[in-house]
Amino acid sequence: MTDDSSPRYDLVLAGGEVFDAATGVSQVTDVAVTGDRVARIAPGLAAQGRQVVDCSGQYVLPGLVEAHTHIFADVSKVGAPPDEAHLRRGVVAACDAGTVGASTFAAFERYVAAPARMRLVNFLNVSVLGLIDFRFGELLNPDTLVPEDALAVAAANPHRVRGFKIRLSEDVVGLEWRTLLKRSLALSAEAGLPLMIHIGETPEPLPVILDLLRPGDVVAHCYTGKPYGILGDGKVLPEVYAARERGVLFESAHGKSNLSFAVARPAIEQGFLPDVVTSDTSGRNWHGPVFDLVTSMAKLRAMGMTMEQIVPRVTSAPARLTGLDAEGYGSLVEGGPAHVTVLADAEEAELPDAAGNRIVAPRLEPSLVLLAGEQVPTVPWRGLPAAGVAGV
Repeated sequence: MTDDSSPRYDLVLAGGEVFDAATGVSQVTDVAVTGDRVARIAPGLAAQGRQVVDCSGQYVLPGLVEAHTHIFADVSKVGAPPDEAHLRRGVVAACDAGTVGASTFAAFERYVAAPARMRLVNFLNVSVLGLIDFRFGELLNPDTLVPEDALAVAAANPHRVRGFKIRLSEDVVGLEWRTLLKRSLALSAEAGLPLMIHIGETPEPLPVILDLLRPGDVVAHCYTGKPYGILGDGKVLPEVYAARERGVLFESAHGKSNLSFAVARPAIEQGFLPDVVTSDTSGRNWHGPVFDLVTSMAKLRAMGMTMEQIVPRVTSAPARLTGLDAEGYGSLVEGGPAHVTVLADAEEAELPDAAGNRIVAPRLEPSLVLLAGEQVPTVPWRGLPAAGVAGV
């Protein structure tokens, strides 16, 4: 005989504001987890849980997906440790954006991606060198773009390589930018994968570059305060809207030297939101000014985006971009994997952008993180005085 009083679920997250990742619509309800799966989403499940966590007043989201970071730790000068910088701050899957090149991919796979607890993929740098050190542009010698090497690595590692990346700043590509971009577009087309383009201080204005891009290509650092961004006389350029209409994607990618409140605020006021919200966390900024993805979310909320707008852009949208939606990342559904991030509103704090500006705004803080149903210990915000020194 079955004992009806025995707990039906291993864990119930009770009474939180649960978001639909596709629409951003939320409802106050419960999420029940058994093993590594979401067993049920419905009200009134707390009495059936072996363990119950009260999530009242908190946001219950699919586990966050970071589509732009640098995590080739201990090899690249800009690499941050993935589990420490991301997983313990609410991110369950992440995409390294161009730190790794064809000649360094084997080391990334062996020493970073395979051992990591969280799910990692990458956009492979079109230079075989990858991004080892920001002081030295990886494409100043154009011969480092070897299409056959990039294509071979992508073909041999579809579980990891989900696109390609080119940094198009003048100090990286020099005068050969157009040739390098066209070769990068050609190799990404041959592989059937998107190309991510880093902007800010490009050799020519952004509309010239946008005209070359195709549906599915990604413009990183859409709110950069550096020359040749998305604004002209305070207005979003018509060529930027036209590129979006063609299917070009734009992502926020805070970074140490890109996100500017002076660009983000008017762009958001004009209705130009990023297709994907990303942090561009790296070894240069994970102790400030970026800190982590949830802090980037809080900054964009302070600029005028709502949680309903932000949530799909840190869950379902980056999962689609990186192909991780096929593995169940970026959604919170019955029968799906129990990757969950619970966020709470935290106290106001002084939050910097990457252009020397500061605002005071409420933060977001991960209170609980589940990876395949297993609770992950979190760490405090690194902007707190005891958590680290800003500007590392």
